[in-house]
Amino acid sequence: MLTGIKMAFVGGDARIMEVIKHASDLDASIVLIGFDQFETPLADTVKAELTPDVLADVDAIVLPVTGMDDTGKVESKYSSTELVLEQKHFDAIPRHAQIFTGIARQKLSEICRQRNLRLVKLMELDEVAIHNSVPSAEGAIQMAMEHTDITIHGSRSVVLGFGRCGITLARMLGGIGAEVTVCARKPADIARIQEMKLRAVPMNELEQAVREADLIFNTIPAMVLPAEVLAKVPRSSVIIDIASKPGGTDFRYAEKRGIKALLAPGLPGIVAPKTAGQILARTICRLLWEHA
Repeated sequence: MLTGIKMAFVGGDARIMEVIKHASDLDASIVLIGFDQFETPLADTVKAELTPDVLADVDAIVLPVTGMDDTGKVESKYSSTELVLEQKHFDAIPRHAQIFTGIARQKLSEICRQRNLRLVKLMELDEVAIHNSVPSAEGAIQMAMEHTDITIHGSRSVVLGFGRCGITLARMLGGIGAEVTVCARKPADIARIQEMKLRAVPMNELEQAVREADLIFNTIPAMVLPAEVLAKVPRSSVIIDIASKPGGTDFRYAEKRGIKALLAPGLPGIVAPKTAGQILARTICRLLWEHA
């Protein structure tokens, strides 16, 4: 239970609504900032303006998954006005308070470091990222189905990267019946891919792997599909790039060559916001309970 814990939610989308509901069920006191267009009342919640005073006695601040940009702006689906966090707001936050965000850009990280505030980057936690890999993989496969005229079953599908999303995606594609090739750097990953009965290709042989690909799924947040690699990709291929912006594909050259390439970061919040929100809710509330 979170009885006696005060949480301030500053902005957010449908995923954050799931966190609010879960925290409310656990008896937390909740302040909603940037929710003037949210009409459904919850027990023990109040709406407030973004002022230093309202943050002065909180135990936790929950920011959107996108965090705060380097101008201080915070996204909110439910706010009619722009939300901007300034130095005066951070000055008011108690030292014991935890700040939760999906990702943290330079300014937010630097402010929290200077003020010795505990910043939790949820998307860097394995328990969040591994669970999130499921809606990410499902969303990527859904996009592939929508943008091709072939079945996934029997397709020559290439997955770039064997991290948390890459593993789940490769397993799902194999389960559907695709002929799956996975490109990875680490020898240990190559061994695991082979153990999974999938085709393993070292990243330095990527050009060979994509020559006959029907579908290419990129999970690596680095330029792994530059023009010289795309020149080897069949024009009929479809690329689904789910790496964080700007992705790992030269989209300009892909378009020039006639290859359909789609950038699709943040799929959990798009294809399964309720599930993605519940994943965040469990982790945030567990961490609050452990540090209470």
